[in-house]
Amino acid sequence: MFTPERLVLARKRRRMTQAALAAASGLSAQSINAFEKHRKAPSADTLSALAKVLRFPVAFFQAPPAPEMQLDAVSFRAPTKMSALERDATLGSGAVASTLNAWMQERFRLPRRNVPTYPHLTPEQAAEQVRATWRLGEAPVPNLVHLLEANGVRVFSLAPDCLDADAFSTTHAGTPYVFLNTRKTGERGRFDAAHELGHLVLHSEYRLPGGRAAEPEANAFASAFLMPRAGIVAQQLRDASVDRILSAKRRWGVSAMALAYRLRDLGLLSEWKHGQTIKKLAQMGYRNGEPKSLMARESSQLLAKVFDALRERGMTPAEVADQVGIHPEELNDYVFGLVPISVQGGGQTSAAPRPGLRLVHG
Repeated sequence: MFTPERLVLARKRRRMTQAALAAASGLSAQSINAFEKHRKAPSADTLSALAKVLRFPVAFFQAPPAPEMQLDAVSFRAPTKMSALERDATLGSGAVASTLNAWMQERFRLPRRNVPTYPHLTPEQAAEQVRATWRLGEAPVPNLVHLLEANGVRVFSLAPDCLDADAFSTTHAGTPYVFLNTRKTGERGRFDAAHELGHLVLHSEYRLPGGRAAEPEANAFASAFLMPRAGIVAQQLRDASVDRILSAKRRWGVSAMALAYRLRDLGLLSEWKHGQTIKKLAQMGYRNGEPKSLMARESSQLLAKVFDALRERGMTPAEVADQVGIHPEELNDYVFGLVPISVQGGGQTSAAPRPGLRLVHG
């Protein structure tokens, strides 16, 4: 058995052209092309050689075609800065993760999608509507990864070689996905998650996630979702000092820069005061990080529960990886490093109703 689409996926996932794969495997580029175009099937020895070069088990290439991440349905932060190889590798990472999701859905009853779409609203209005739908009130958003998962979004970590993509989201076969960078601070990781939620809410139906306005709109949504107008106004942050901003940012779980921008957008900081605040925050190291932050990086609760349930059944992560068709060490790349042991991430749990996670016995 051989599935040509799997060879294409594996090659792109490893950032290789057909010529590069041919050179690395000792085969001709014509043979690689023939394998991928359904014109010829590799022998067992040839498939083993390709699997070794591409660092996938042979079984990966014998499984049915994996879900394909369509470029025009994916939101990338800075697509023009990505090379074709980097873009394809990142989409390939998402395709492998969605294969893992399909495997889980066959065995577990996972939360169903509960993400409203408002392509006709402004980012501010859409954020208010989502908060109302999820009954969040005007309080700070709890663990955002848990909140997304409770509402049917599948959240996976980006593989280490794809971290330059920052974060991305898409919807495939009715299931929304968010892929997050794991090297950012907790505050900035939360903003990324809210930004990708903005794409899922705003850029759906007749509005695809591409276009010049998409990124600013998703940023505006994230800002309004994490820092609701009424909640921020109630904190009495008009003309707030830098020290006051640094104190308030901890309550809202956002970066100091994000809060300063939100205060300006709400008219609580003048342009002059905002400029002075941003300058001082940058001098203090807050432009690219959150010095002395104690906020833990949010992780996946759903994936942790899945691996806990599997462990109770006597199933190891290595066996999961084998059934998905990847090596065990690669499995960890997509699940926030939760295997072989579960790690609690994020602290607070979602205030929204969380659908139960139940094992489905076949």
